[in-house]
Amino acid sequence: MAQLILNHLSKDFGGGRPAVSDVSLKVRPGGFLALLGPSGCGKTTVLRMIAGFERPSDGSIDFGERRLSDASLALPPERRNMAMVFQSYALWPHMTVAENVGYPLKVRGISGSAWQRSVADALALVKLTDYADRRPAALSGGQRQRVALARCLVTSPDVVLLDEPLANLDQHLRKSMEETFRIFHERSGATMIYVTHDQAEAMALATDVAVMHEGRLMQMAPPAEIYARPEGAVVGGLIGRGAVLKLAVPDGAPRGLEWPALREALSGVGGADTQPLRDVLVRPEHVRRDGEGMALRVMSCVFEGERFALTLALPDGQALKAYGDSAIGPGDTARFVVSQGWRL
Repeated sequence: MAQLILNHLSKDFGGGRPAVSDVSLKVRPGGFLALLGPSGCGKTTVLRMIAGFERPSDGSIDFGERRLSDASLALPPERRNMAMVFQSYALWPHMTVAENVGYPLKVRGISGSAWQRSVADALALVKLTDYADRRPAALSGGQRQRVALARCLVTSPDVVLLDEPLANLDQHLRKSMEETFRIFHERSGATMIYVTHDQAEAMALATDVAVMHEGRLMQMAPPAEIYARPEGAVVGGLIGRGAVLKLAVPDGAPRGLEWPALREALSGVGGADTQPLRDVLVRPEHVRRDGEGMALRVMSCVFEGERFALTLALPDGQALKAYGDSAIGPGDTARFVVSQGWRL
């Protein structure tokens, strides 16, 4: 399978900062890439350029040996063999489920038994065989999303593009649809690019996560790597629920910090007068209650069902996140150990 390559891709609509600035990445063939970032970071613009709905201001997009787009040319969307799932589903209200799913085949001139067989296979994959004769208005949000996925499948696309497809669903349906996306990816074999601002979705679904901020690509890596070793405060703050702290860390200290060094930094021993302040990411799962730890004041304690989420005050006033298995009243003091931190 061919590889999708973005080479120094930029898009400037005029009037200020470019929407996308010098983004280069390679999507592994058959992979599942999540474009992750806050609203306005440029991720949907990247998706639209890949789809052919926008032409780059600079840079290029290649799929294998084929040039899809650059500043001077753009292959039209219908010639890219890509399929796109929109946040709004974009279903025809006057068509049945089967007619919606089979519409791309009709456009390509496929009809009769070949049309019926392809539509039936696509509906079976998303478990909507019994809904073939219904219209979109009679379906739930999750069912409409599955119709949109089935419509992608019938054309056997090389690349499937998904623009925040779960944004309109409740939490229960989102989890159910995540499993549907995983199955769809495994069975279709297509390369998938998934735009989201929800880092939990990105981590659960993707083989690689690309974090964007203000039009730029900050880091791209597999989920486990980007979680454990984020590059910079933007990625560290966006991935997971950790706290990015300003701590006095000596030059030459390892990026992975352990309790002895962290204890000094967290307590302010040595201080900013003698050591430079650096961004250090500490995740709540690495903060545990321990009688041999530092005495910290509890600022808040929120019950989350299976655990308590704590906010702790460091001596210099910075806030540290932690998890606990019992409640601690705000204003109380308890001792905690921080097993590890990551210097950004």
